[in-house]
Amino acid sequence: MTMKIDWMRGCGTALVTPFHKDGSIDDDCFRSLVERQVKNGVKLLIPCGTTGEAVTMSEAEKLHVIKMTVEVAHKFGAKVVAGTGGNNTAAAIEMTRKVRELGADGALVVAPYYNKPTQEGMFCHFAEIAKSVKKFPIMLYNVPSRTSSNISAETCLRLAKNFENIVATKEASGNFSQIMQIIAKRPKNFKVLSGDDATTLPLIAIGADGLVSVCSNEFPKETSSMVEKALDGAWTAARKIHYKILPLMEANFIEASPSPCKFVMKEMGLLEENLRLPLVPVTEATRNILKEILKDQEK
Repeated sequence: MTMKIDWMRGCGTALVTPFHKDGSIDDDCFRSLVERQVKNGVKLLIPCGTTGEAVTMSEAEKLHVIKMTVEVAHKFGAKVVAGTGGNNTAAAIEMTRKVRELGADGALVVAPYYNKPTQEGMFCHFAEIAKSVKKFPIMLYNVPSRTSSNISAETCLRLAKNFENIVATKEASGNFSQIMQIIAKRPKNFKVLSGDDATTLPLIAIGADGLVSVCSNEFPKETSSMVEKALDGAWTAARKIHYKILPLMEANFIEASPSPCKFVMKEMGLLEENLRLPLVPVTEATRNILKEILKDQEK
């Protein structure tokens, strides 16, 4: 039976990683961003995912960022699910073990990218990781637009039913039929979280348990409130927030994420707009769109 992890619901933030101009991690800024999250209602922090530009970071840098997240989050009673995935199973196992030692509360493990495994290969990959860290909660991460491989509903359910510590999936496939199949047939206690801000409300309406958000980097209070209201069945209030921040949810992906999000956060005075190659700052046209959206949010 799936481990019962009550805290793995609601709004989680896929944290951005702030950098100095020279490319080094801005520790002070990062700590203040994590504190801002928990003070504005976010109880689940996800460092070193796509939004955190983890694929451009060394293992030492990732472990450093995760350690900082754990230190700040735990001080305020929040939980940390650290990104540990990759396309090398042995390396993903090693990383997952290390974040457990650092005090993370769980791991977010993305589908292997580039090497395009079969569904059996996908199952074996996640199975080996789960077996290597028994009793440590694992959230699968399905994002075919980035990995070029989909964790099918059948594979997700097979993993959930065979490994008690595979406790959730972050679904960013956009395939509602697939997600509904997972929700309808999942074992007791298995959580399904939206991996796409804009589809969160309809997914909660069909049984999803929350969101791993990009938009909550910018507006943590509003995003977390929207999710909580939806989970509580307060749909009128949830919809009001949803439509207010929907333009920003969508604009965060005009160009490769997290470039738009970092521009918005720079405009809000939260960080410097520095990214690591191959990501670059957004174009002037995108800046103008984002500025207008930000102006509307402040009304």
